[in-house]
Amino acid sequence: MYSNSFFSALSITNDAELKYFSKISNITTKKLKYYPKYNLYPDVTDRDCIIKTLDISELELKIKLGYFDKELLDILSKNAKTIVDFISPDYNTAPIALRHKHIFKTEYGNMYQGDCISLMDKLEKNSVDLIFADPPFNLDKKYESGMNDKIEEEEYIKWTETWVLKCIDLLKEGGSFFIWNLPKWNTHISSILNKHLNFKHWIAVDIKYRLPIKNRLYPSHYGLLYYTKGEKGYTFNEQRLPLEICRHCGGDIRDYGGYKDQLNPSGINLTDVWFDIPPVRHSKYKTRDSNELSMKLLERIISLSTNENDVVFDPFGGSGTTYVVSEILKRKWIGVEIGDVENIKNRFDSLEFQKEYINNVQNNKNKLFTEEMRKLRTKNGQWLPETLVKKRSKNKANK
Repeated sequence: MYSNSFFSALSITNDAELKYFSKISNITTKKLKYYPKYNLYPDVTDRDCIIKTLDISELELKIKLGYFDKELLDILSKNAKTIVDFISPDYNTAPIALRHKHIFKTEYGNMYQGDCISLMDKLEKNSVDLIFADPPFNLDKKYESGMNDKIEEEEYIKWTETWVLKCIDLLKEGGSFFIWNLPKWNTHISSILNKHLNFKHWIAVDIKYRLPIKNRLYPSHYGLLYYTKGEKGYTFNEQRLPLEICRHCGGDIRDYGGYKDQLNPSGINLTDVWFDIPPVRHSKYKTRDSNELSMKLLERIISLSTNENDVVFDPFGGSGTTYVVSEILKRKWIGVEIGDVENIKNRFDSLEFQKEYINNVQNNKNKLFTEEMRKLRTKNGQWLPETLVKKRSKNKANK
């Protein structure tokens, strides 16, 4: 609890010192615990109390707490040479120890087991067309790997910055980077990516997993960040969806009025809010106890941002969904998982039903109506593009 930068700046190492600092600063212990818990900079009143108690300047407090606003960054930039000469002996740039090993190979990919940061240090820089990352969310979930999923926020953010920056180094000019996480963590990740890559979209993926939480809005979506690297043209294969209709009666959910005949026959534009990604609950597709990503999600991301034989990298293998979909779509892939990879290997021993699922996803996109919906609408006498053409022709003939 007392190992983070906030308590270090205040020279607090135990409960007794916390209570003493609270007494002399007139800041409650509850408030003193609040700032490091959420990795926040103190508000103006408490900040002034801390500065007075420690007898330091606000500039020194900012540096101690790692709070670098634009003004401070400008000062540091102007004095870079002096700062570098001073801190160089303490700045550790030693390479990370080798903590990964190659496990198996497929027609298109290579699977490793171990630490993703260790692997990334060995991969060729500027060599990957697409990176998709689904890191642990730091929610104290039980993972098969036994990894610690509940660490201090400051430590989680520092670790996140490490792997994100290494991913950026691997990405080719024109490559795409997608990160799947809770909106809370994606706000921090965006602050890193905005300094290195081009922002394209914050995609909201509507998935309802749990009951509402008291005193909060109901959390019903995950954040999917989408960035690209450099000025070179990036791959963007347009993805279109069928018209949204009632699956029971086949009727229109939205009223397109007199614009029905102007709808693109290839479907509706994909937006940055995705309502059609299902959680993986069916035992046929679920390969582990932890949450598992939908193959439909990865099919969309990979199809949208890569072409056949492009290289896909996912630093957090999980159940291997990224690798399986990449294999089916004929993309080269590099995978790594810190835990057991036997489940991932087993998925490649039974690709047929997964190929069937992906084929079904692809057959039901980039068209205005699926074949199933066409049959239902024809049966119920509801409009289709060809019936609108006939109607217009008939009206012209009657004039």
